[in-house]
Amino acid sequence: MPKTKDDTWTPILEDSSRFQALDVIDSIAKSLCKRAVKEASLAGGTAGLALLYAYLAQARSGRDDQEVSAKLLEKASDAMAAQRMGPSFFGGFTGIAWAVAYLEKRLLDSEREDACEAIDEALEIYLSRPSWRGDYDLVSGLVGYGVYALERLPQNSAVHCLKLVVSRLEEIAEHTKSGVTWPTAPELLPDSTRKDFPLGYYNLGLAHGVPGVVAFLGHVCATHDNRLGAIRVKARLLLEGAVSWLLAQQPADQTQPFPCHIAPDMPSIPARVGWCYGDLGIAVALLGAARCVSKRSWEREALLIGRRVAARPAEQSGVVDCGLCHGAAGVGHLFNRLFQATGEKCFSTAARFWFKRLFEMRRPKQGIAGFVAFMPNPGRPNDKQWIAMPGILEGAAGIALALLAAATPIEPEWDRMLLLSGRSALL
Repeated sequence: MPKTKDDTWTPILEDSSRFQALDVIDSIAKSLCKRAVKEASLAGGTAGLALLYAYLAQARSGRDDQEVSAKLLEKASDAMAAQRMGPSFFGGFTGIAWAVAYLEKRLLDSEREDACEAIDEALEIYLSRPSWRGDYDLVSGLVGYGVYALERLPQNSAVHCLKLVVSRLEEIAEHTKSGVTWPTAPELLPDSTRKDFPLGYYNLGLAHGVPGVVAFLGHVCATHDNRLGAIRVKARLLLEGAVSWLLAQQPADQTQPFPCHIAPDMPSIPARVGWCYGDLGIAVALLGAARCVSKRSWEREALLIGRRVAARPAEQSGVVDCGLCHGAAGVGHLFNRLFQATGEKCFSTAARFWFKRLFEMRRPKQGIAGFVAFMPNPGRPNDKQWIAMPGILEGAAGIALALLAAATPIEPEWDRMLLLSGRSALL
């Protein structure tokens, strides 16, 4: 969420909880240093790990964290140049390039030539196709490309990419009686999901659906670059319609959570509490958009949703593991973001509760520093298994970053990759 330049980040963990968090962070960092991570992606590979060690370098001294971060980033960059990758933000070259752009400008003090020019050119070509038939979401589609372009401002190529992304979103938007939305076509769904939704659906997750569009368009509206004036107007119109549609999907009984998806003639499935799906991600996305365009009514709705999640018993949350995406660390971090943005005690209380639960869920001598993720079994997609995950999105690196944000005064600007904050409002 946008913050004023006078705002400071306040650690929410104190005394024994803070020391416990710092000990866990240290254990994760030591464990990750011993692992050979072959993947390069932002979500699960060396690009994401580079972010963790860059923040560790800010938080502690006497270690080689800065050097480790630079080596991991170079490894990810080399893989991006040498391997054939898709463009997706969390799994492909756009996310790796985002990490390069973010770290080299802010934390690594690199004086190299612009390492992202080739990515900008490839992305412009990709977005300039005659018509758009791909994903629109943050994880794999247009919103993710837009997040990368926001990070690349004020480059001319970034301005052009943002214009293309917003125009593509406008092109594929569906206008309904309740507002503007974006359908997910059946051909874009995994085979197992397409069986349940043969006509596709409307996705209500921050990671994969309309709330991600809402958060992204808010940040576009908050940019101050004169070259984006016409696109801001277009983005604001889409944003107004998208928020209207999103709020219209609330269950009649508002004590019940938003569903994961909406599909004609199909029962809705209540979402668990997390970043990727559910009320908590929607609340943060909506509050961020409200702050970006100074819309008080949206802010009130966002805080009502957030407070309801804070009051929901943990047994009804659906949280079973610890990662950022849909685990205890992510829930704690989102509540921390809500607290930092509002100062409301219910959010700091909820954040502390979920970090305490994170400590309780740790499994000594298992996984990475005691953390394992509950993930689909590649051989049997309908089954899940507990496995060690090093990365940011679902693994130990993300847990460490969330704990750093809870235990230190270092603002976690890295979470703009999750659309939980943004640089656009401060340009």
